[in-house]
Amino acid sequence: MTQANNPLHGIKLETIVNDLVDKYGWEELGSRINIRCFNDNPSVKSSLKFLRKTEWARDKVEYLWLKMNKLPLPAPKPYVEKEQEPSTSKAKSAHSNKSTEGVNASIWGK
Repeated sequence: MTQANNPLHGIKLETIVNDLVDKYGWEELGSRINIRCFNDNPSVKSSLKFLRKTEWARDKVEYLWLKMNKLPLPAPKPYVEKEQEPSTSKAKSAHSNKSTEGVNASIWGK
């Protein structure tokens, strides 16, 4: 019963996208949520593929669907940028010394 208070429980993403397209159309949907899969050669299939991979876009689509159906809206999620890995900082320092180390030193090492 962990999903008892979730208004999206049991609703397929495809149903959400189809409902939004029926209500707003692709052009209006693309202006409300500015993502390429709604603006450039839109289709349900391409939208589903993108939305399943991209959490921030899916959150926006689900929020619009909840708002359209006058259902309780979730609290906004804070998006935190990923911290840089230690290997990334080493690569950056290698790029700063590129002129003294030679071509592609950051890739192949010294």
